Amino acid sequence: MSTKYVLDADDRRRLLASPAGWIACGFGSGLAPKAQGTFGSLAAILPWLLLRGLSVPAWFGVIVVAFAIGVWACNVAGRILGVDDHRSLVWDEFVGLWITLLPALVAPWWAVIAGFLLFRLFDVWKPWPIAWFDRRVKGGFGVMLDDVIAGLFAGVVLYLVLLLVR
Repeated sequence: MSTKYVLDADDRRRLLASPAGWIACGFGSGLAPKAQGTFGSLAAILPWLLLRGLSVPAWFGVIVVAFAIGVWACNVAGRILGVDDHRSLVWDEFVGLWITLLPALVAPWWAVIAGFLLFRLFDVWKPWPIAWFDRRVKGGFGVMLDDVIAGLFAGVVLYLVLLLVR
C-alpha cells in the first residue's frame, strides 16, 4: 500500500465514480483539504438530525447497517486509493458520531455539540484500546472499528454528563 496523503484530481474522480468511494468519503465531506475527520463528523450531523425521531432500537439497526456498509465501502475505496485508511475515508466518523449521539436522542440541543466535541476528542486522542485496534486491525473493518470504539467512549461520557446536569 502507498503512503500517499494528498489526493490528486484523478484520485478524487476515481473515488466519486464508485458508489463505495462516494459513501466511504462521506458523500464528499472527506475530500476537504484539511481536517477531513472533522468535516466528516460535521456532515454526519445532518442525517442524524433528519433521523432523530427514530426509536433507540431503530437507531441500533441504522448503526449496524451503516457499519456493514462502511466496512465494504472503505475496503473498496482503500483499494481504489492504494491506501488502507486514507484520511479522506470518513464514513467511520458518521457511524462513530451516531453512536456517540445515542444519549442525545432524548437530551437538549447542546448535547449534540457536546457529543460532537467528545467524539472528536476520543477520535483524535485515541486512548487505549482505540489506538491498539487502530494499529493492528486493517482493511475496511479496521477503518470502522477504531471510530466505533471512540464513539462508544464518547457516548458513555456524554451520557454521564447528561446524568450530572439533570
